[in-house]
Amino acid sequence: MTKTNERFADVQLLRYELKGFGQLSARQKAYIYYLSEAALCGRDIITDQHGRYNLLIRKTIEAVYTHYKGSRDDAEYLALELYLKQIWFANGIYHHYSCDKFTPDFTPDFLQKAFRDVPSEELPLTEWKSADELFDTLRPIIFDPQVLPKRVNQDKGSDLVITSACNYYEGVTQQEAEDYYNGLKKQGGAQATQYGLNSRLVKVNGKLHEEQWTVGGLYDKAISRIVYWLEKACAVAENEKQQECIRLLVEYYKTGNLKTFDQYSIEWLQETQGQVDFINGFIEVYGDPLGFKGSWEGLVEYVDKEATRRTQTISDNAQWFEDHSPVDKRFRKPVVKGVTAKAICAAMLGGDEYPSTAIGINLPNADWIRAQYGSKSITITNITDAYNKAARGNGFREEFVPDEAVRLLIGQYADLCDELHTDLHECLGHGSGQLLPGVSADALKEHGNTIEEARADLYGLYFIADEKLVELGLLPDMEAYKSHYYTYILNGLMTQLTRIKRGCQIEEAHMRNRALIAHWAMEHSDGNVRLVKHDGKTSLEIDNYEALRNVFARLLAEIQRIKSEGDYTAASEIVERYGVKVDATLHEEVLERYAKLNLAPYKGFINPVLKPVYDSDGSMIDVQVSYDESYAGQMLRYSREYGFL
Repeated sequence: MTKTNERFADVQLLRYELKGFGQLSARQKAYIYYLSEAALCGRDIITDQHGRYNLLIRKTIEAVYTHYKGSRDDAEYLALELYLKQIWFANGIYHHYSCDKFTPDFTPDFLQKAFRDVPSEELPLTEWKSADELFDTLRPIIFDPQVLPKRVNQDKGSDLVITSACNYYEGVTQQEAEDYYNGLKKQGGAQATQYGLNSRLVKVNGKLHEEQWTVGGLYDKAISRIVYWLEKACAVAENEKQQECIRLLVEYYKTGNLKTFDQYSIEWLQETQGQVDFINGFIEVYGDPLGFKGSWEGLVEYVDKEATRRTQTISDNAQWFEDHSPVDKRFRKPVVKGVTAKAICAAMLGGDEYPSTAIGINLPNADWIRAQYGSKSITITNITDAYNKAARGNGFREEFVPDEAVRLLIGQYADLCDELHTDLHECLGHGSGQLLPGVSADALKEHGNTIEEARADLYGLYFIADEKLVELGLLPDMEAYKSHYYTYILNGLMTQLTRIKRGCQIEEAHMRNRALIAHWAMEHSDGNVRLVKHDGKTSLEIDNYEALRNVFARLLAEIQRIKSEGDYTAASEIVERYGVKVDATLHEEVLERYAKLNLAPYKGFINPVLKPVYDSDGSMIDVQVSYDESYAGQMLRYSREYGFL
């Protein structure tokens, strides 16, 4: 497989290998190919969701990049190239993790002059009479740091809708949006759909109105192509259950009916016999400051049979884990239903899963479906494998883990424990526990995502130290978990700060979750967990790992209580106290030490290229895989071939 060491800004690009793809049948390969095309057709959707000017800016900068006539070694041109690469990676002009607007290092004058090299027909001038008019529109959005500065704002006390640049609302305040959807949920009862998941909320003539993302509605051209490829995939699916799933998904895309999406979700989580699976749709709500709107994502996958033995063992014992959870019995599920888990290889990443992707997923997100029907979890093994290979020998552990004995422990067990914690988080954590009767799934509002991620992480942290895992053959001994406890706390207290800009606080939900757990655990450990300083460098020390497990148990019990009771006040207090603030002195030290390592804090992926092979009568008989497409080549090709909006 062709390697890449391409880096830019704070990003390193990797490739993932389609292990075992050659052993799949021709029909399975065709199924993957059609699903992959559907996954790529939504690229413009996620870009537009991330900001209403994103597509316009991307198309404009691509045109300048392609048609520039000056020296391509010019500093400002290279700055424009970097800006474009950042836009491609983040699906817009906002950083994929911090949500801050990118600051270009080229000048407005350079960009305006570069416009003149571009043939007018190559610029997106549908609403503008000239390149100068287009430039005048884009100039403040690109260059003024005060104009639309944040894609998702989580600052306490702000109107989170008005101050967020994501393209989910127009002319609407936070209070209006919350009142609108909370009113719908009350009407929906215990099995209310995920109202607002597939629409943009706008105010028209003083009244709120939803513009749905459907065939014939918003994003029609892209969604119609997604449907086209899904229907082709349906014809070569592995079984009737998969075909029914696709038919329901297509119906949902055509009608926008969220009850149909619920039906699809139930059918999808119950389809466990096929070797090929996919995610396609408006799914996760992290990109909406209020947690209503689903960002579009696509993922195509096939089973990693060897690694699935691990996840299957976990899911087969789901009831045991639930019964032995340290949370109040009222908050446990008496009967765990439908927990299925697989380790998979990603075959294609799309939408909000590309170029940066998750390493594990648990769906569906609707709490009532989880309670009645269960959930489906995946761990993406070829992605974690790529991450692990990229991390070896980079000097990070030597810099931040000064104790050689601890480093040896981490070297021996870290990869295994990271994968196992992801399995426990996705397979069991998200599917564990229950809401008390009458508690809304959205009761925790803007803190809901952070609390949910903390709940799943704590579930994994608690059980990774249980002798049951050794008994099940998932861990070799009772020393292994200690490596994960150390790296998790180190990350939450210190090393994830490499992803935060100087002077900023923590805003992303997963980072808040890790900071919350680590700081709460340190404060409640009676000195067992502490940061110390030797020779000017701060490091982590943990004296008693069993005691730390008890601290995790106490926190898990409280986090589950907050979730189950819908205690917004407690959620706000614990997140704001432990998950948001950054120690400026420690932050500066971590940034300086990390900078010396010359590492990129973020990783992303270049997709493989799937090439169908046909016989003389036009039937697909094989799909070839290549890994030699460059980052810029892939992004420009995607803009040409999948630029439907």
